[in-house]
Amino acid sequence: MRSTRNLARLIRIGLTLARYDALFPLDALPAAIPFQRVGRALKLRHAGSLERPGQRLAAAFGELGPSFIKLGQLLSTRADLFGEEITLDLASLQDRLPPFPGREARALIEAEFANPLKDLFASFDETAVAAASIAQVHFAQTTEGRDVAVKVLRPGIVEAFSRDLDLFLWLARLSERLQPLLRRFEAAAASELAENFAGDPDFRVPRVDWRRTGRRVLTLERISGVRIDDRAALVAAGHRIDDLVVKAAGAFFNQVFRDGFFHADLHPGNMFVDASGAIVVVDFGIMGRLDRATRFYLADMLLGFLSGDYRRVAEVHFTAGYVPPRRSVDAFAQACRAIGEPILGRPLQEISFARLLGQLFQVTEQFEMETQPQLLLLQKTMVQVEGLGRRLDPEVNIWTLARPLIEAWMRENRGPEARLQQGLETLAEVIDRVPRLIRDLERLVGDWSREGVIMHAETLAAQAAKRARHLAILLVPVWLVTASLVAIALALVFGR
Repeated sequence: MRSTRNLARLIRIGLTLARYDALFPLDALPAAIPFQRVGRALKLRHAGSLERPGQRLAAAFGELGPSFIKLGQLLSTRADLFGEEITLDLASLQDRLPPFPGREARALIEAEFANPLKDLFASFDETAVAAASIAQVHFAQTTEGRDVAVKVLRPGIVEAFSRDLDLFLWLARLSERLQPLLRRFEAAAASELAENFAGDPDFRVPRVDWRRTGRRVLTLERISGVRIDDRAALVAAGHRIDDLVVKAAGAFFNQVFRDGFFHADLHPGNMFVDASGAIVVVDFGIMGRLDRATRFYLADMLLGFLSGDYRRVAEVHFTAGYVPPRRSVDAFAQACRAIGEPILGRPLQEISFARLLGQLFQVTEQFEMETQPQLLLLQKTMVQVEGLGRRLDPEVNIWTLARPLIEAWMRENRGPEARLQQGLETLAEVIDRVPRLIRDLERLVGDWSREGVIMHAETLAAQAAKRARHLAILLVPVWLVTASLVAIALALVFGR
């Protein structure tokens, strides 16, 4: 039954893609030929006006509904698979839809919390202020008198997504490429981002109203401000554009490098400037996370490109393990030069590090470089941030503003004192392993004893000698690291 249902859905999807002449990703598959023939017969008249393949694919996804709109937005981060032109076209996918009636929103909220709306909100505006494919937003005032924005899932959206997700899961299992899905709760993401920027006067996240937040309803502090891309309104409100560009650069730097947790949907519709001049962000459905090692790689790589040190850029990739050691460092450095020189030779305001990263991903196949999904999401976000910076001030490059911050972060986290601290942490981890090793050996001997294993004296002696060697091997780096750290500490103290 499940297979029949999904096959029928798959045929409908294939026909829709064919009508838009958007089956090009399947050109190499013989099974797609019938769809392409039917598609030529049923091809929509207006589809011929969509010249680029990415435009046709985006239009087809738009007709297929919310799940495919989100799929298209996800694929827009995969420049390594589809190339820059197609992913840029997919990045333009918008999921705006007409709002559903306010009375339905009221009913959904009351069903979610099993309470009349009046017990939750003193006032509730039934006219939606924003509507997308998944949810829409209403302004309201809580019974405590706080102005809030209430995000309500569309009726039937859970069932629609369940149907399509079941299809995607079924296809993934068929192709034996199933990967675990990462599920993030939007309110928790907003809360974590707000905590990271607590006390920062330049960047703000709306407060979550947890009492009025559930599986299908998210209630946030209502914010008021000017869209960050409305330059005329910002100037009229007394905001300085150059200050906003600096704040945007600093906020993005802090998210990526300081915290390793960033808002990954920073289009202008999700960013506002409040009366105090702070940048306020909304919509936390897409977030990215970078571990410490990836942040070090990213900073080293960006600084290497900025300084034209392509050998450094190449070595960073090999050190991170992204490129296998059997490949040539010199050849990779040359490839990086071919990417960097044309871009960095342009006027400062035209430099695009998002484009640079996109081109870097294109050498994946040649050098067997491992795809890094978290960096693909970051690259997509960088495209949005760069575009925002250029709309605010075409003469300023946002990465030039961020460079001093990156360099200072590198000194704090990669300098001698930081390396000493990291060495001490590594030493503590090694020392912590010694008792565990001894306990494991004792447990092993106890197991042998309970199982009645009889060992000759010579075997016991050999085992004891082997354990002693293992312990000695484990302790050697402890003493070496300790001696090295002491030497570094002395050099830092007396070398000043």
